[in-house]
Amino acid sequence: MIRSIHAAQRLDSRGCPTVQVELTTEKGEKLLSYLSQMDLPHTKTGTFRALVPSGASTGANEAVELRDGDECAYGGRGVQGAISNIQNVIGPNLLESDFRVDTDQKKIDQFLKNLDGTKNKERLGANAILGVSMACARAGAAHSGIPLYEFLRREAGAKKPFVMPVPFFNVLNGGVHSGNEMAFQETMIAPVGASSITEAVRMGSEVYQHLKKVITEKFGSSGQPISKYLRSSQAQKLTFKKQAIGIGDEGGFAPPISEPHEALDLLVQAVSNSGLSGKIKFAIDPASSEFFREGKYDIGFKSTTNLKTAKEMIGLYQSLLEEYPIVLLEDPFAENDWDSWSEFNKACPVELVGDDLLVTNPEYVQIARQKDACNAMLLKINQIGTISEAIEAANLAYSYNWSVFVSHRSGETTDDFIADLAVGLGTGHLKSGAPCRGERVVKYNRLMDIEAEILADGEKCLFAGSKFKNASRF
Repeated sequence: MIRSIHAAQRLDSRGCPTVQVELTTEKGEKLLSYLSQMDLPHTKTGTFRALVPSGASTGANEAVELRDGDECAYGGRGVQGAISNIQNVIGPNLLESDFRVDTDQKKIDQFLKNLDGTKNKERLGANAILGVSMACARAGAAHSGIPLYEFLRREAGAKKPFVMPVPFFNVLNGGVHSGNEMAFQETMIAPVGASSITEAVRMGSEVYQHLKKVITEKFGSSGQPISKYLRSSQAQKLTFKKQAIGIGDEGGFAPPISEPHEALDLLVQAVSNSGLSGKIKFAIDPASSEFFREGKYDIGFKSTTNLKTAKEMIGLYQSLLEEYPIVLLEDPFAENDWDSWSEFNKACPVELVGDDLLVTNPEYVQIARQKDACNAMLLKINQIGTISEAIEAANLAYSYNWSVFVSHRSGETTDDFIADLAVGLGTGHLKSGAPCRGERVVKYNRLMDIEAEILADGEKCLFAGSKFKNASRF
């Protein structure tokens, strides 16, 4: 039984407010009482916490993130309204219920949906609802005496053995995630040649460090492109070196580049320098809805206009796929440009992931299936608002023989929930930004802990590797 639910306003990785939920259950309450009576040192052992992420590049059909709009507090970005809804609406109603956290996750999430009563959770706020849903799942796992990833596996009806996902590291940031002129939002590396998640994280970190050196050398040496930006004084060059290796929202570098081939060439060099050629593949997320303008794509939208038709974009992607070892393409077209998606998918040789197109929502997954628009779904839990609905969307995608790609958000927290989710659902790949910044690496660290835990228990634990697209069918 749930005994108490408290919410508070905390900060995400961009310094913006987000929702924190703390839920205490009957078992947790008894444990806390016992520890207090025995005068034993303790923390809030029986309390289960969740922190809700937030996106910058968001789909029009995502569940609604409730913000206060009061310009006097956090520039209107406060979430006190969502906090109030948890304290005064969700909490009291849920406490009156007879739900058990160990067996009733689906019922709890349906209860939260019904309590809100809107299609997109705009009344109570998806950020309020998700925080409670996440905390309930954590409590359910603890009450069942199992790890969160096993609890989520059972909720999803997924099969064993456990499959550790390939980490897709966003090492070059662009789009609305950075201040450079690069239109494409994410350029990623994927260590598919690793034998474990632990080795994959090592590879990703090594390439990231080599990439830092490559960028510094390219944009910091006399006679190199630095001459376009600065005069030749040593002080200015040193300053520019530091600017060139500045990072974006997701921990990736944001050097002064504007074309996708420039980003990919930097990765080719970094991978080569690290001695990992052939073991590292690439992925791109243009987040093209952000630069879709009146039927055309403005890939110069951050500086000077550079409009391209959908046909020209298809040609651009095809040339990149032919020239570089790209294994995944996410959101290459805008969320409403269904015809371009369907046309491109006819001959797309790689995983084609719908993010803004699908918003982790079964309704749009079904539409995309009917239109044959993609072959994979990006899973972001705050796009749909409850854990059960996210699992439902993933299982629907699996039923179409699609892949599922778990993702963080650009406004992240130190909550590592999605690491357990990727393992529990057997998605085979996950992206949580660069191997840099606490809110990003906490997910990768958690994956390494999960791998060690499973192996210590004597269970079979596979690494998805080059078969990441089919991990759910291992």
